[in-house]
Amino acid sequence: MPTPEMPTTSSVMGFPVHLFDDYVAWLRLRNQEKKGAHVVTLNPEIIMQAQENQSFAEILENAELVIPDGVGIVFYLWLRRLQIQRCPGIELAQSMLEVAGTAPDNWSVFFFGAKPGVAAKAAESWQQKFPNLNLAGTEHGYITPEGEEKLLATLTQLQPRLILVGLGVPRQEFWIAQHRHLCPEAIWIGVGGSFDIWAGTKVRAPLWLQKLQMEWAYRLYQEPWRWRRMLVLPKFAWKAIITLGH
Repeated sequence: MPTPEMPTTSSVMGFPVHLFDDYVAWLRLRNQEKKGAHVVTLNPEIIMQAQENQSFAEILENAELVIPDGVGIVFYLWLRRLQIQRCPGIELAQSMLEVAGTAPDNWSVFFFGAKPGVAAKAAESWQQKFPNLNLAGTEHGYITPEGEEKLLATLTQLQPRLILVGLGVPRQEFWIAQHRHLCPEAIWIGVGGSFDIWAGTKVRAPLWLQKLQMEWAYRLYQEPWRWRRMLVLPKFAWKAIITLGH
């Protein structure tokens, strides 16, 4: 089988973003060739944090796939006359779970993160949709150091092919970068709060808000404590404008 070509690489404030018509097909081929990948779902918050944290910046630069998750990323590239479609991380993860649930080679999947019980409930909801989904296991994100050692041993033994990590940004990206060598053939995706959506403990923005690229506003409505983190959005937009031509 030929080596899959890398998606086109663009740049957002010096950080890579990969543009591709079919991310799922590329990841499927990557999985078939047992190469593995770290998938980062890029948004303005990640960009602004990476500019202040060199270790985080290196993780972005070394990730095999960085997708344009946030509307701010689409805006930044639009200003530079590059029109792209946003690829929400939750939708990419859902597509990969659908592939895993129907793949003839029976991919195994592991869910790690969120509050106790949430990852297990999210996994259960997917198994109901796809009874053939090979669930390697689940673990919540509030484990003790001893529990984490056990989790790492479990991953090493089971070698899941798709590992979804919902620890929030940037913790999930650091965790994946630190431990992905344990399962080098796996597709690792940081999924943020996706487990809560799949488990039914939170609700995603209505479709009309999604189409208006306003999911961030709905999330702020659900979680008002996020307002400080949302301050990066106008800062990012202003920086996107004043750096035009540079």
